[in-house]
Amino acid sequence: MRARADRGVPGTDTLGVPLSPGEPPERRLALTFDAFDAHHHRLWLRYAHTQVGGRAAAESVVDSACARLLAHWPHVLLQESVARYAWAVLKEEVAHWLEARGLRPALVDTAAFHAAIRKLLRYESPDRFAVLQDEIALYSAISRLPERQYDVIVLRHVLRIPDEVVAEYLGVELATVHSHVRHARRRLAKDLGLPAPVTETETEAADDTEAGG
Repeated sequence: MRARADRGVPGTDTLGVPLSPGEPPERRLALTFDAFDAHHHRLWLRYAHTQVGGRAAAESVVDSACARLLAHWPHVLLQESVARYAWAVLKEEVAHWLEARGLRPALVDTAAFHAAIRKLLRYESPDRFAVLQDEIALYSAISRLPERQYDVIVLRHVLRIPDEVVAEYLGVELATVHSHVRHARRRLAKDLGLPAPVTETETEAADDTEAGG
């Protein structure tokens, strides 16, 4: 969801929320934030859960992120992409929560992660999946991915978010999301001592410029 303070149509705010004539400015801001939060809250919770490992902790992290966004909402609305800005704030709150407790992200311990590793890298021989049973090794490989590639892997493969939404959150084009995926899969295969994914083709190399391969 993208928004700018100078966009909109008569009778709505910049996020498309209907407004009544004479609506107090504070009420208008509250309505726009509530609409934005309602659209993204569930995904924020799911992502936070994969990182902090528990529902209550995830709710605490998301509440902190929401409080920061609401406190500076007029400034947030001036950003080129509200969704991308909010995503960055959420990630900061996750990092603060983990750092304060001396913890690493809990991704490797989640059920979604266990399901995703069976589909993340596709190879000719099923026997080559044996290496993926070492969850610590795979997590370490994922954690060493560049930030954008890490986000794409978690959003796309673990949370199964559509590529269009991934692109919105990261503030990139759809083709760049696909490029990040290819680069991440190559890096993981190399780090785990596995052959390059067989789904790649020679022509895909032409799309590599944006993902920092």
